[in-house]
Amino acid sequence: MEQSIVALNPILFMIAALLIIMACYTALDLLTTFLSIKKYKRLLYIGSSCSLGVAIWTLNLVIIYTLDNSGVASYNFSTIIFSLLLAISLAAVGLLAISYKTEMLQIVFCSFMLTMALLSNYLMCIFAINSSVQYNPYLLVSTLLIIFSIFATALAILFYFKKVSQSSLKPLSTLMMGGAIIEGYYLFLRVIPIDSKNTQGNFVQLTPFMLYLVCLVSLFILASLIGSSTIVGRRLAKSDNTVIDIRHALDQSSIVAITDAKGTITYVNEKFMEISQYEERELIGTNHSIINSGYHPKEFFTDLWLTIGQGQTWNGEICNQTKTGDTYWVDTTIVPFMKKGKPYQYISICSDISRRKKAENDLMGSIQELEDMHYAIDQSSIVAITDAKGVIIDVNEKFSEISGYERNELIGQTHKLVNSGLHSKEFFEKMWHTLHDRKVWKGEIRNRAKDGSFYWVDTTIVPFFGVNGKPFQFLSIRYDITERKQTEEMLHRQDKLAAVGQLAAGVAHEIRNPLTSMKGYTEFLQLDETDENRLGYLEIILDEINRVNQIVEEFLKLAKPQSLILEAKNIVPIIQNVLSLTEFDARKKNVTLELFCSHDDIFVNCDENRIKQVFINFIKNGMEAMPDGGIIKVKAERKEETVQISIIDTGMGMPPEQIRRLGEPFFTTKESGNGLGLMISFKIIENHLGKVLIESEVNKGTIFNIVLPIKRVEAICKGSKEKTGVILSES
Repeated sequence: MEQSIVALNPILFMIAALLIIMACYTALDLLTTFLSIKKYKRLLYIGSSCSLGVAIWTLNLVIIYTLDNSGVASYNFSTIIFSLLLAISLAAVGLLAISYKTEMLQIVFCSFMLTMALLSNYLMCIFAINSSVQYNPYLLVSTLLIIFSIFATALAILFYFKKVSQSSLKPLSTLMMGGAIIEGYYLFLRVIPIDSKNTQGNFVQLTPFMLYLVCLVSLFILASLIGSSTIVGRRLAKSDNTVIDIRHALDQSSIVAITDAKGTITYVNEKFMEISQYEERELIGTNHSIINSGYHPKEFFTDLWLTIGQGQTWNGEICNQTKTGDTYWVDTTIVPFMKKGKPYQYISICSDISRRKKAENDLMGSIQELEDMHYAIDQSSIVAITDAKGVIIDVNEKFSEISGYERNELIGQTHKLVNSGLHSKEFFEKMWHTLHDRKVWKGEIRNRAKDGSFYWVDTTIVPFFGVNGKPFQFLSIRYDITERKQTEEMLHRQDKLAAVGQLAAGVAHEIRNPLTSMKGYTEFLQLDETDENRLGYLEIILDEINRVNQIVEEFLKLAKPQSLILEAKNIVPIIQNVLSLTEFDARKKNVTLELFCSHDDIFVNCDENRIKQVFINFIKNGMEAMPDGGIIKVKAERKEETVQISIIDTGMGMPPEQIRRLGEPFFTTKESGNGLGLMISFKIIENHLGKVLIESEVNKGTIFNIVLPIKRVEAICKGSKEKTGVILSES
């Protein structure tokens, strides 16, 4: 019975087989086009589904027409149409899975749906001619597996053999799918036979209806093929235009060259000839060594060829040479094109970066100059950068070194951290006003280090303004002028001492003689005077004469400095002795004396009597600064190669302008003082190669810091006698 199709009308069967092959090819062509382009996706998907559905349905129609001579099928025309729609729907579901992914799971699912479409169409054929259904389930399952396997193999060949183009595999997949449909109906006729109404085996004639139907199906398949080829043609035309446009753009903007596998130049564009200054005939047939500048080492090109020889794209910058000997730089990308795992040609696309490289070289030179300047400034200057609000955002090592603060302690703080309190509020207001007027500020500032010591800096502050006209940062460059300021202060003090000395030398003796006479006659008058009131007046005269005489004595000391006898002395017992001498006066004034020493033995080269004179002077000044009593602390501590003796009172304190004038003759904060005591004390400490640092705050007290060297010193004073001792130090 399965031979009845061929026997009854072989021409019709051949036409149906041809239509199936054409429909399968159309379906696969539309499907591959659908997967590779973005436009017309819906149209291509519908066309592919319809073509595959028609391929499955065509032979079904031939079987109905061949085996039914009774006309029963004509009454089930709706069933035949439904079978067509069912075939298209099932094919559409299967192809939908492949449209998302061409993985094995989707191929299996699509093959299953096509098998079900073929089976359902055959069953609809049986129902259309009212034939009974008899089948062997085992044979039916085997048949379905065979059909499924052929469909799956056809799709796997098309989508899994990546090394071969789809255009070569498409005919093979088409034949396999067409064969699966024809073989499927052949097997179904054997497994599920149909009770044929054409029992006489007469040759079935092709009716006009059948011819029209065949023509209609053929036209549908042909239209699908034409539509597919039209879409592909448009895509190819668009691709050609795109390639032409890209090539034109490349020729206008880039330097392009093509070489064969051995590096021989086979094509160059105008840009290549323009920049290299070679003619095309001079370049074709040569290699890129013709423009080699010799800048790069041999290893550079070895690495290049190794990279592209492995099929990898190479990127880099190359220095080439023109025909006239000038050099130029190109940013180069070399793309290898592979065939059977080996490159057969290379395309190099280059951009001229000569100007950029020159700018980079100039920039590198400028950066190097800036780095050298930055290094020089860092080595010689104290640098700090602050934001618009004065918050420190960067400092150099010199700043940390002189201030004693670590970098992380300074960043985020303002310069109030190192403010010594010497300068007035108006001083800094004027500075900020100058900076906000877009002017550079210059001046000298005294700062305080972390350890409490003071240092002077010659400061230049440069403001930087943004596009909005407001400052966004300030750069301050400072130079340490502490030694210069100390020298200036010393010279200033020496000038004052010299002036006072000259004054003393000129008038001291003249004043002393009358004072002696006045004192003698006053004492003589006291002997005969019995009036108590007159005796009181004479006592006052004698006190004033003694006071004037004391001032004259101090003038004479300034005019003729006494010699220093320097010996290695332990400063701790000297301080203890001074405190014992001043303890009685301290009790009378309700003052408590306290001593703190970091070491028991601190040796310095000093004149003991002169050092005692200084300590007594400073301690008495502290007592007089506390009329209501208080505490005087004396601290002695070693700091590297120096000893610092601090005399701390809790008195009234002094403002900065008074501190600056301390040591001037006749300047004093006491009602009965003359300022000469501090001047002499400062001079004594200077002769010991030491220094006096004063800290004071109004209503909080004053600190006199006496700093003396603890190593062996050579003190040379004009007309002085020197006695050298041995310096003892702690182990």
